[in-house]
Amino acid sequence: MAELGLNEHHQSAVISYMRFARSKRALRLKTVDSCFQDLKDSRLTEDTFTVDEVTDILDGLKVVVHSEVESELINTTYTNVLFLRQLFCQAEKWYLKLQTDISDLENRELLEQVAEFEKAEFTTTGKKASTEISKLKLAPLNEGGVSELLSKEITRLQEENDKLKARIKTIETQATNALDEKFKLERVLKDLEKDQGDQEPKLKMQEVSDLETSLAKLRADFEKSLNMSSENQKSLEDNLISTKHDLLKVQEDLLLAEKELEKKFQETAAYRNMKELLTKKNEQVKELRKRLSQYEAGD
Repeated sequence: MAELGLNEHHQSAVISYMRFARSKRALRLKTVDSCFQDLKDSRLTEDTFTVDEVTDILDGLKVVVHSEVESELINTTYTNVLFLRQLFCQAEKWYLKLQTDISDLENRELLEQVAEFEKAEFTTTGKKASTEISKLKLAPLNEGGVSELLSKEITRLQEENDKLKARIKTIETQATNALDEKFKLERVLKDLEKDQGDQEPKLKMQEVSDLETSLAKLRADFEKSLNMSSENQKSLEDNLISTKHDLLKVQEDLLLAEKELEKKFQETAAYRNMKELLTKKNEQVKELRKRLSQYEAGD
């Protein structure tokens, strides 16, 4: 295991990147040195300078050095982003998600470890050229064959994983809602039991008072009804006797009216004619019956 905790392949990639960074750094340092050399050759031609002249020279040098350093820092940032992009693109092809910890970039212990690693790698003499790797990256396998099957399987597993995550989330939501509902019901039940315990003696006393009031009212109504019944009974008996007498008188008057009406009807011409007609019909029926009996006897 190497000093950085990486395997040989990854450590070789780190060495290659450090070599690239060292070359860019050396180039920028040469540029800064040339800035100072140009200043010496172009401005430091006299033996003495005034304060204003020195200030002007230093301001000009400051601008040039600031521009060179800023350009180098910006270029280094962009280079690091491209380097990370290569790693992330390779990881995404295999459905991997890499994680980074920005706080480690300012870890002095780790930075010193990297500095010692650089010193050990680039100051040791006799390094063979075989340790250099031109361009190393985790290139994905060719599409097809085992790689294609593996990619499809990874896709299928990822889809199943997403479905399981969604299902787990739904179940967790349902469980949370059920627990919340349970807690609400428990609180409501406790509140009801508490209210019932507080109000139960009051309710019992109120019920007893209401029952006593109702009983007293019923007793008074019953006594009043008894008194009214005794008075009304006598009145009803008198009214009943009077009504019976009136009924007998009405029945007698009705019977007399019926007899008188029947008498008057019998005295009318229509009644006499009807009576004669019925008498004749009866005699005819008797005659016909007599003839019929004679015919039957002759046969």
